Amino acid sequence: MLVIAQPTIHIFLEHKIQTLLKTINKVITLALFLCTTVLFAQKSPVLYGVLLDERNVPIEGVNVYYDLPSGRVNATTDRTGFYQITIPVDTPVDVYFEHISFKISSIQNVQMGYNDTFEFNSFMLTGSETLKGVVITSNTGRRRVEGITSISPETIRKIPGANAGVENIIKLLGGNSNNELSTQYAVRGGNYDENLVYVEDIEIYRPFLIRSGQQEGLSFTNTAMVENVEFSAGGFQARYGDKLSSVLDITYRRPKEFGAELEASFLGGSLTLESISKNKKWSGIVGARYRDNSLLVNSRETETNFRPTFADIQTMVNFKPSDKWELSFLGNISQNKYYFEPLTRQTNFGTIDEPIALQIFYEGEERDEYETYFGAFKSTYEVSENFTFKVIGSIYHTQEQEHFDILAQYALGEVDTNIGSDTFGDIQSARGVGSQLNHGRNDLDALIINAEVKGFHDIEKHRIEWGVKYTREDIRDRLVEWEVIDSAGFSLPAPVIDRPINDQPYNPYTGPLTPYQNVRATNFAEVNRFSGYAQWSKRAKLGNSDIWMNAGVRAHQWQVNVEGGSSGKSQVTISPRAQFTIKPNWNKDMLFRLSGGLYHQPPFYRELRDSLGVVRPNVKAQQSIHIVLANDYSFKLWERPFKLVSEAYYKKLDNVNTYTLENVRIRYRANNDAVAYAYGLDVRMNGEFVPGTESWVTFGYLKTEENYRDRGYIARPTDQRLKFGILFQDYVPNIPSLKMYLNLVYNTGLPGGSPSYADPYEFQSRLNDYRRADAGFAYVFTDGSKVYDKGHWLALFKELSVGLEIFNLFDNQNAITNTWVRDVYTKTQYGIPNFLTTRVFSIKLNAAI
Repeated sequence: MLVIAQPTIHIFLEHKIQTLLKTINKVITLALFLCTTVLFAQKSPVLYGVLLDERNVPIEGVNVYYDLPSGRVNATTDRTGFYQITIPVDTPVDVYFEHISFKISSIQNVQMGYNDTFEFNSFMLTGSETLKGVVITSNTGRRRVEGITSISPETIRKIPGANAGVENIIKLLGGNSNNELSTQYAVRGGNYDENLVYVEDIEIYRPFLIRSGQQEGLSFTNTAMVENVEFSAGGFQARYGDKLSSVLDITYRRPKEFGAELEASFLGGSLTLESISKNKKWSGIVGARYRDNSLLVNSRETETNFRPTFADIQTMVNFKPSDKWELSFLGNISQNKYYFEPLTRQTNFGTIDEPIALQIFYEGEERDEYETYFGAFKSTYEVSENFTFKVIGSIYHTQEQEHFDILAQYALGEVDTNIGSDTFGDIQSARGVGSQLNHGRNDLDALIINAEVKGFHDIEKHRIEWGVKYTREDIRDRLVEWEVIDSAGFSLPAPVIDRPINDQPYNPYTGPLTPYQNVRATNFAEVNRFSGYAQWSKRAKLGNSDIWMNAGVRAHQWQVNVEGGSSGKSQVTISPRAQFTIKPNWNKDMLFRLSGGLYHQPPFYRELRDSLGVVRPNVKAQQSIHIVLANDYSFKLWERPFKLVSEAYYKKLDNVNTYTLENVRIRYRANNDAVAYAYGLDVRMNGEFVPGTESWVTFGYLKTEENYRDRGYIARPTDQRLKFGILFQDYVPNIPSLKMYLNLVYNTGLPGGSPSYADPYEFQSRLNDYRRADAGFAYVFTDGSKVYDKGHWLALFKELSVGLEIFNLFDNQNAITNTWVRDVYTKTQYGIPNFLTTRVFSIKLNAAI
């Protein structure tokens, strides 16, 4: 809590009275201490943190001190910029940070209580800076109280992964994903459409038509521009929007000086530039990225002529006419091209005793393109010290096409396992032969406009937040997909239409020739939405314990209009939410948090469109009663800081809109005819396992099932029971410039899905477990901690490193979906796993000036 010190007579007298009372209290406390046994030892409060320079480089040797009548108390930062200093109990002091290369900085009026610890990280600038007075009572910042995980941008940038970035870390902390080619993630039983993503308070959307992680292109978030990342896996406050699962809240960096950052590898690269005007009123940052996934996708089992390329340019410009007013513009243009010409494929599966293979020869190609344009303005005005007002407007426009004609001629049979045979590894006797022709001409044009106002009020110990938002969605969509299947020379008719009995080849089939699948729809839909929220927060005392309370409510009204069809009715949802956090007055830095409420997810366009492409305008909002019980424990191990967070959760879902999941494409039934539940436990620990570095260990258990029309509970498509992950950083002791980064994941298998038009209740098999390790090795020539002579070739760089990345280090075969092939003799349908990437090597260069 920030408090500006105002030396008035009233405060002076009040301070004297408080000092007298404290003196009396100390005498009584001393007498009690001499007469009784203390059950819990009280510790002096501690202020600690990391000090960096303007280039984010740790500063060693900073003198941290404050003065008392009895003398000066000192501490010094180590080579990692870390400091720790004890603070006198309930006594305001001014803490100073002094270094020979920087002018003095300070924080004034620091006041802390028994057993309190507070982490204060700051930059030391070339000019002096005095921060406002602060009253600190515990190491319970806003993120910790609200159950929000904060992730260092440096960690995000360095941890290796096939899709490195913010989502690469989220998948391990609170989300699940068994697809390294996708940036999408599922959180606690939800799907990809149930996650909120904000950048600078602005909601971000993902493409509509993507069906494979190979196609979706770059994540919106440019990691090189990020300053702060916050993530909540559930039980979030009313100020966040109407989704069921999670919130990812990202803040971009405000430049303090000119800088440039380059990243290049065999998968592409990025260039980021930033600067600030001389009068400090204008600042801007721009980033351009290019990605070529050929290295990854060409390592798969399907031989292709394939070069998916993705590019975008993103910028944020800030203008501060005064200290109280800031104007910002955020813009993004992206173009994703996906050209795919498959040639052959052979997938071996089955058992050692009965090896089976699927061999396919392809003709045709797929051409997909996604172009998105995004622009947003934000105005933040500090009306007074206790009132801040924001106005936000954004426009999102996407044009997407998905065109394909692919003929696959396949043979399914037993594999020749005789090593001495000329046909070793080939199919020896075919169980099923046939062909499959897939055709698609899908086009979508979507325009989404948002206008929003927000207010923040601090009234004594209370905080009031509110917001009102209008959204207009204009969707123009054409869906044309059909599939023809030939098995052993006989065309298979669609399984869902009334037709004569087909018992070929014994009797001729006299019914109409129809595709096995045929989806055709044209939709012009408009959705108007009004939403708003109000919430209250307060910090107080319960005995000797600190407590934090938050209560709020969201409201959402929407109506769907379909051109040429019936318009939907107006619908309204009310979502109350609350949080309660307590930090007991223990000698351990521990808090407990209970949060939850009634969460609603009004349907977005994908949820309105059923499996046949028809828009159902009266689809209801899915709703969830969500409860989260958490424990947050900060402690020291090996004299280094660590944190252990445990969260148990339960969700009861109604009006569930069931769906099928094919790679990353979701197809809804759009009928709200199911109920579901999810429960589980997430545990994560992070800290300095290796001095000077931060690492994470996570474990999760989840069970989620749904009941469709009272047929009984079956696993939902995201039912991933166990999850284990490690993010680890290390360096060679004798060569500290040689760094190592490890990203290790183990997830149990997801449900394997079912063939098109099949009853999912009859297909409840699972894919194999997902096991993957990505490793990175980098030699750091300079990280800015060492000053070179002006003529030295490294003097130009703030950072320079070259490294080797190994994706899928142990070459595990992981599958994302099944291809279903019919055995013409037994009428059995085999689930043939679609494997993901194999082991891949890449070189990576990072440079910053």
